[in-house]
Amino acid sequence: QVQLVESGGGLVQAGGSLLLSCEASGRVLTMGWYRQAPGKQRDLVASITRGGTKTYADSVTGRFTISRDNAKNMVFLQMNTLKPEDTGVYYCTAEGVGVPQRYWGQGTQVTVSS
Repeated sequence: QVQLVESGGGLVQAGGSLLLSCEASGRVLTMGWYRQAPGKQRDLVASITRGGTKTYADSVTGRFTISRDNAKNMVFLQMNTLKPEDTGVYYCTAEGVGVPQRYWGQGTQVTVSS
């Protein structure tokens, strides 16, 4: 069982920046970030494979950057030019190695004020 621990959420004004970090307790494959706004479903924000292939939701392309450090089993989400609609709980996720398992972090709150 892999544990994911997120950090870096908080309150920021529109136009500001935040850096989210997530550390996995073991080796994982594709890592990513999902966002869940109040009353809405959890949607993919960005993902990155171990080889560095990145995917972004259209709403964050050009503003958010995902990266990872395979040696440390960590993934990062640099969020710039934040908008109120970016508000939500951000969940780190990772795919297990050799098992059909997706792991989730506990979530970190991001609130963007207008």
